[in-house]
Amino acid sequence: MQPKVKKPQVRHGQKVKKDFSFPLEKENFMIIGAGIVLLVIGYLLMNQNSVDGFVPTVISPIFLFLGYCIVIPYGILKGHRSSKTETGAVVADTANAVTDTGKSNIKTS
Repeated sequence: MQPKVKKPQVRHGQKVKKDFSFPLEKENFMIIGAGIVLLVIGYLLMNQNSVDGFVPTVISPIFLFLGYCIVIPYGILKGHRSSKTETGAVVADTANAVTDTGKSNIKTS
């Protein structure tokens, strides 16, 4: 006779707990904060009274564009540093392995 194996019982209406890790780190929030500072500066520059002035019509939209379209999205989309360093280490190890053996897969005539 085979030993009985207990299966985890999930009752009806009971939710299974999942591990959750927040994808944004401190560095991401710092970049997003810099984007918000650019937005505040852009709106303050736009608040000047002159309609035909150089600062409210040219400089302020540049600050707003940088904040909304470049800095804040970069802060959201920037990946984790640990995954990049691991792949870099693998590439460096394979390069050392090729130079250590002195052999290459490249055929020359």
